[in-house]
Amino acid sequence: MEDSQRRLLWHGMFLFLLGLITGFLEEKFINPRMGLAAHLEAIMNGTFLLALGAAWMQVRLSAFPRAVAYQVVLYGTYANWLFTTLAAVFGTAALSPITGTGHGSKPWQEVLVTVGFISVALAMIAATVLVLWGLRRGAAAPA
Repeated sequence: MEDSQRRLLWHGMFLFLLGLITGFLEEKFINPRMGLAAHLEAIMNGTFLLALGAAWMQVRLSAFPRAVAYQVVLYGTYANWLFTTLAAVFGTAALSPITGTGHGSKPWQEVLVTVGFISVALAMIAATVLVLWGLRRGAAAPA
């Protein structure tokens, strides 16, 4: 098993554990509905990392794009949990019209969470495109 594959599996299990712990704390957050979202984000992103880790040896990219995909997917999955948890802690309504209804926080907190959510979206789209490119039918094995 390649080291990066093993690390993806480790991070998947660790993020899954963070999700379980976050689930215990949901009711302690200013916005418990966002706390539930943070719990689910960590569980789902941990599961995603486990699935990606299982398929990692089939992703055929040269060294640089492979490293970028790896780092960006780790950033995106952890940051998704982090910024959703911060939204629950702060009680922000940023980019979350359903779970943020009736909540609001200081402007700097709203901006932090908004920028964080946007960075997560961009990171996950970039990582997904890279992985899809590496899984395409004609992808050559890296030299």
